[in-house]
Amino acid sequence: MNLSNANLKGANLTSANLTSANLYNANLMGAILMSANLTRANLTYTNLSGADVFRANLFLANLKGANLTAANLKGANMTSAILTSAYLKGAILYNANLMGAILYNANLMGANLMSANLMSANLTDANMTDANLTNANLTGANMTGANMTGANMTGATMPDGTIHP
Repeated sequence: MNLSNANLKGANLTSANLTSANLYNANLMGAILMSANLTRANLTYTNLSGADVFRANLFLANLKGANLTAANLKGANMTSAILTSAYLKGAILYNANLMGAILYNANLMGANLMSANLMSANLTDANMTDANLTNANLTGANMTGANMTGANMTGATMPDGTIHP
């Protein structure tokens, strides 16, 4: 399904099957994608700011350069997703599964990653200023060059397996 450059602003796509869909540079600002299946979807440079992506399946999705400002990704499955240079400022990623995700150079400033699974994620050069990582699992994560200024790490499992006080 080719929806590249489509304007789907505010669209209700609850439980939609968008497996392997091409949504390159699409406008999904404020769209409702609750429980949608976006497995292997191409969301490169897509605008998902303010979108409700609650419990959506984004397994192996390509979100390189995507705008997810203030998006609700609570409980989303983002296992092995590519989020290189993605903009997730203020995004809600509470209890999201980001295991093995590539967040290289991603902006997670002020994001809520409480209880998120970031096991083996690549957070190289990510901006996590003021992010909430309370009880997050960072086991095996690469955090080289990540900016953690003001981040709340209470109870987080660190890359080496220790629990942050």
